[in-house]
Amino acid sequence: MTTSFIELSRSALKNNIEFIRQQIGENVILSSVIKGNAYGHGIHEMTTELERLGIRHFSVFGVHEARQIFEVRKKKSTIMVMGEVGQQDFDWVVRNEIECFVFNFQHLKRFCETARKLGKKAQIHIELETGMHRTGFDSKYWKNVVDFIHENKDFLVFKGLCTHFAGAESISNYKRIQRQRRVFRQGVQYFKRHDLEPEVIHTSCSAAMISYPKERWDLVRIGILQYGLWPSRETYISYLTKKKIYEDPLKRVISWKSHIMDIKSVKRKEFIGYGMTFLAEQDTRIASVPVGYSQGYSRVLSNQGKVIVNGKRLDVIGTVNMNMLLIDVTSLERVSIGDTVLLIGDQGEYSITVAAFSDMSNQLNYELLTRLDKDIPRKIIA
Repeated sequence: MTTSFIELSRSALKNNIEFIRQQIGENVILSSVIKGNAYGHGIHEMTTELERLGIRHFSVFGVHEARQIFEVRKKKSTIMVMGEVGQQDFDWVVRNEIECFVFNFQHLKRFCETARKLGKKAQIHIELETGMHRTGFDSKYWKNVVDFIHENKDFLVFKGLCTHFAGAESISNYKRIQRQRRVFRQGVQYFKRHDLEPEVIHTSCSAAMISYPKERWDLVRIGILQYGLWPSRETYISYLTKKKIYEDPLKRVISWKSHIMDIKSVKRKEFIGYGMTFLAEQDTRIASVPVGYSQGYSRVLSNQGKVIVNGKRLDVIGTVNMNMLLIDVTSLERVSIGDTVLLIGDQGEYSITVAAFSDMSNQLNYELLTRLDKDIPRKIIA
């Protein structure tokens, strides 16, 4: 028996993809971002399910993730690497026509050299530095990039021109993003004036797609929204207010379940678990659950996490261990070894959302999801 398992809702995923498509229209490409093990949902599972829903473009951070998609894709979908390409990966990337962000001359030259050696063309997206100050070509280097691409047009395909906004999920970054928008537009015009027309132009992640609809261009890179979660509560409230609706149009794809491993009684005034973080103030019944921080259940949730068992919301008590946590089951009339413990999901009138789960641990929902152990079994449900 596995210590826990993750369920992925096919109907919820379908709902979310339809919602995103309604926002962007028919002429904008939806690139599904499945980096970080598909935000904890599983790259293999999500590639298969998203292709079933008609997705033909995937974005990842590194080549190790691109290889995973390459192994399971059925429709020859486009794969785009937005981050690191290791020295050992250039041959594979160019040979298999994997598209890649290029943000420095070292990589631009390496792509060209590899393409020349293999008799292929490297598929590149030029990333512009517009004000995030992370990766991308500064404006003073645009001429050099333009000249290099023209000189090596036999070995390079100018697939895209792109940038990334610095925090579109918060209105506090509005002025900074406005500056980025202006710089990026200048970059687009510069490349076009110098006879370089990219196949696609793109800037938007999930938050920017919602908050800055004019920046959707030809392609959007959507991660968190497709999994039924919002980039931030601010984005969520802003969308509901703007649309004058009161119900979340998204549906959470993921549920995380475990089971009760053991039950025991503890006398009043006894400490429970490691150390002295929890003192029983009354005679207490506790249950152990075989999930801990090694599976992604944060140690910060010690004495404040919540779970659902048999339709009732219960407290996590004591210190979360590497492979185990304890819950207070005193209030349950009936409880048995083997009963399901819901860590994330819905049961009856109660729910433990990813947002609530992450708020309790002071983690971003992105962070919480990507920390879920890759070895936890994942299965698709209706």
